[in-house]
Amino acid sequence: MAAAQVHMCQTIFPAHTNYRGELGAGQLLKWIDTTACLAAEKHAGMPCVTASVDDIQFEETARVGQIISINAKVNRAFTTSMEVGVKVTLQDHLTTFQKLICVAFSTYVAKPVHNGKVDLKPVEFVTAQDFLEHTLAAERRKIRLDHERVCKNLVEECGMNSEQFCNQEEGAISTDLTHVQSTELVLPPHANHQGNTFGGQIMAWMETVAVISASRLCRLHPTLKSVDMFKFRGPSTVGDRLVFNAIVNNTFQKSIEVGVRVEAFNCEEWAKGQARHINSAFLIFNAVNEHGELITVPRVKSITKDGLRRYHGAIARKKIRLARKYILLKQEDNCTVDFWDRGNQADKIKSNVTALTVLAAKPGWEMISTSLDCLYSLCSSLKLNGHSNLNPSLRKAKWIGVDRHIPNPASSHWPAKKIKMFTLEETDALSVKVEMQVRISSELAFSLLSDFRHHVQWAKHYSTCKVIQNVTGEDKIYHITSISINGNKPDDFLILVSQRKPCKTGDPYIIAVRSVALTSVPPSENYCRREIQCAGFLIYPDGNSSFVSYCIQGTPGVMPYVAATLDGSSKSIEDTASGCIRFLELQSSTMDCI
Repeated sequence: MAAAQVHMCQTIFPAHTNYRGELGAGQLLKWIDTTACLAAEKHAGMPCVTASVDDIQFEETARVGQIISINAKVNRAFTTSMEVGVKVTLQDHLTTFQKLICVAFSTYVAKPVHNGKVDLKPVEFVTAQDFLEHTLAAERRKIRLDHERVCKNLVEECGMNSEQFCNQEEGAISTDLTHVQSTELVLPPHANHQGNTFGGQIMAWMETVAVISASRLCRLHPTLKSVDMFKFRGPSTVGDRLVFNAIVNNTFQKSIEVGVRVEAFNCEEWAKGQARHINSAFLIFNAVNEHGELITVPRVKSITKDGLRRYHGAIARKKIRLARKYILLKQEDNCTVDFWDRGNQADKIKSNVTALTVLAAKPGWEMISTSLDCLYSLCSSLKLNGHSNLNPSLRKAKWIGVDRHIPNPASSHWPAKKIKMFTLEETDALSVKVEMQVRISSELAFSLLSDFRHHVQWAKHYSTCKVIQNVTGEDKIYHITSISINGNKPDDFLILVSQRKPCKTGDPYIIAVRSVALTSVPPSENYCRREIQCAGFLIYPDGNSSFVSYCIQGTPGVMPYVAATLDGSSKSIEDTASGCIRFLELQSSTMDCI
């Protein structure tokens, strides 16, 4: 065991469980905080206090009689703070089988006894995994430090016409109905070994009031799915009165974000009403029916200024979570690209079209309501851009955002073009979809978008494109090169493009994309070979216009094009989208003139 690592095992007793006989999230948070603090102090050699706990994802639950194993390890030490990674697994004492319950990341600050200077020693690497976590810890720290600025910018951006937007929600429930307040007196059993209120106890109290708040909305017993962040702003001590306020900030189809604020009062402050803001948290819940199925939660609304701030703040935090999911995925390409040969080409073509159709039809697509520039680099990776999909069979996403508008290049007063972006979160993938409406026939849009050589005329990051092999009249293999997005070598893609016309009325035109490998075009030292698992267009006619949906499944090969923009730092998707629209509509105008 590494020097900065601590292990804890606990047996689940009835006192640790909720009404379902499952380990309560509050109790688990106590054990996580205890184990992580011990690991931090083991590395620092001095007392440490919790600064924040974030990015907790609950995958499994534990029941009475089962054993959980908690492993905490210091991933990286900075000057006065350190990141501790915590992994909780469920162990069956009758077998060797284990299940992952959750992973969490805590930040601790060293507090020397006599306020001396702190300069924490670096973490020693024992395994390759230690080095990987050390690298990712720096990325997570960047996100934490920049979280408030990015969130503020995203809130300001998505807050346009916010009052009008919220008032248009039909059947939405007022967030005021979910407000919960609770008061706790800090007693000696609630204190830690330093005399302050135990951070794990505060988190457990926060989880309790958040559960009550979420239950007032869904009318069921909600389940804690993840924690965006627990942030500790200041200490409290024995004798303090802690006031907890929880309220639902926003809902996202099948999840609920609850915000919790904790204020502390000593006796004198209690009499004067002078509060100290010591903790904040954002917790995400799911609601499960009696059959164990996730239910769609009601939409919420708020007409107060503070309520609107919280409403749009939840949207911004969701976007940041998506960015974090991209940024922190290992840069190891896990998708295997099979070599293309005569023996498997029929299967590869069939799976190419099928995979795109299945991806687009999956339920659970949710719209990101802030600026859509987070797909700019993604579209540029293949020089593809999506438009809009209004097919009722695929219309599973719930609109939760503000429309963005793309100018019409045919006039000086460009009318609105709706562009919308969706994300689909799955256990092992994060897919993205962009929808757009274009004033061009679906047949012509299909013809122009299916030939990738046309994309060089409108996509900024597109360098070259050439046909490597004409497999059939409807299937081609292209080699695409793209300029560098990170200052290193430029990228290249070797892709199979399969185009299909509708078989019957109501079916879309399909342009499916996936990576292949050819012995005749091996990876070059001059390029970084990127891979795409599933992507493409579905184009639907709408009179003289077209609705086109572009989908792509996130893989390490396309993540560099997405991550830089999901955090709100890029503002160029409008340029790419408008370039695509301009190209398509000008081509239509040119053909009309001819």
